[in-house]
Amino acid sequence: MKKYQDNVWQGSGFFHRMVMPILLLLTALLAGCNGGVDTTNGTGSTTSVSIKLNSPADITDVSDANYDNNIHGLITGKTLKRWKDDWINQRPAGITGKLVILQVTPGETGYEYFQSNNLNVFTYLAASSEWVMTRSNGVISTPSLILDGPSMDAQLKKYNIDPLHDMIVIAQGTASPSNVMSQGRAWLALHYWGVDAKHLALLNGGNKWQFDDSVNTGMIAADFVVAGATAPNNGIFSVKDIPVDNTSLTATVGDMLAAVPATDTSMKGTGIFLWDARTITQYSAGQMRELNDGATVCPAGFAYCAASGYNYMSSFQNSGSRQGHPNGATDLNFINLLDSTQGYSFKPKAQLASYLNGEVDASGFGMVDGSYNLVGAGNAYQPGDTVITYCETSYRAMITGIASGVILGHPTRIYDGAMVEWNSLSNLPDATGNDILPANSPWRTDVKSFFMAASSAALVATRQIIDPYAPNSNVIIAADRAYKTPSASNTSSPSGGAAPANPCGG
Repeated sequence: MKKYQDNVWQGSGFFHRMVMPILLLLTALLAGCNGGVDTTNGTGSTTSVSIKLNSPADITDVSDANYDNNIHGLITGKTLKRWKDDWINQRPAGITGKLVILQVTPGETGYEYFQSNNLNVFTYLAASSEWVMTRSNGVISTPSLILDGPSMDAQLKKYNIDPLHDMIVIAQGTASPSNVMSQGRAWLALHYWGVDAKHLALLNGGNKWQFDDSVNTGMIAADFVVAGATAPNNGIFSVKDIPVDNTSLTATVGDMLAAVPATDTSMKGTGIFLWDARTITQYSAGQMRELNDGATVCPAGFAYCAASGYNYMSSFQNSGSRQGHPNGATDLNFINLLDSTQGYSFKPKAQLASYLNGEVDASGFGMVDGSYNLVGAGNAYQPGDTVITYCETSYRAMITGIASGVILGHPTRIYDGAMVEWNSLSNLPDATGNDILPANSPWRTDVKSFFMAASSAALVATRQIIDPYAPNSNVIIAADRAYKTPSASNTSSPSGGAAPANPCGG
């Protein structure tokens, strides 16, 4: 077939004169239909690249029921051992580059780093702090957000990652809930900036667990070394080399305000499933407690109970102006998704699906709504919904987000500003005695929330408000698109970045 095509291409003058211009025109039109943008900044250069704008549904992954069978997404130690022992022969189809293992912390003593050959398999320490930064969305400056383009390119350079050809495995190191969160933040940064899901994997369970579970993983003491490789800082690749736009992986405060109902009612049937990954103590502003969060006495058979006598301010974080939740959100503490007895690995896929369906586990934990009652089977996630998940700084939400968007395959977005941002955007005073936002700011989130205000303004830290009347909250998205393609610098968010209607009528 190749020879036949070459003969037609080379031998038909009619094809060149008449058909070829039509095909070029059709190609240009189709590129426009598929979300391509001119990356020449109006120069018309022949080096332009079409950037595909992906929706949340385009960038999900989905796990096999048996995690051992995964070759991207959530993988097991059995798969990692097979790869690192014989990468050239065992690497997945379509992967032609290196195996790069990024550990967010060293492992436990004796299991510090996975052994690598430093030829085509490399293990590096890539701490969680490397994957976040403080940024402004045009309304407010918020900590622990997605990296900007230059910072992401610095990461690719530091670890010599080829985002189009390498396989990147992100490992906990020492097993802990916080390290699973950090795995997720590294995954988020890479996937947001366009690294394909087939080139990304998260190792299920901490380093020592891979050895402890050697019956299944096959790992032995020789699979671990005391020191990882030194980051070479000689990479030549950029996120600009990746011709996709995955910025829909994160949701802005504008997206949230557009989705959240005016009252704290169920969002079932809206197409959005809003998942609060925090404890019910924080979700309820201290009105309820759960056995996962210090409650010791609950009615028989119940995992949740009223928090009589509890100091509600104990649930506040980051010196916030208030505590509570956005209207319509459903709560399930992230910790329920992990198995602490197995290196803080994710529970089986069937159990995670059961939670999303509204079912309770054997301990009585399940999805809870604003009435502080379990929603019941069939009343949580609905087929076709897009999940938006958050916590205080969207670290815990990486665990709920991975469960939803990588294991279960649901369209999933991370509200990256999270409650540290949401609770800040209030017409409430801070320690200066001034209101954080004026009463007529269109960015007030307190009008779409259940909350308890801080008991004293003196306890509320000052927030860096950029513009309480900003036209949109899309500065980060616009900047990141412009970094990949300068002509996209004025591209507006396709998903709700504009300022909402003024809730105060001004």
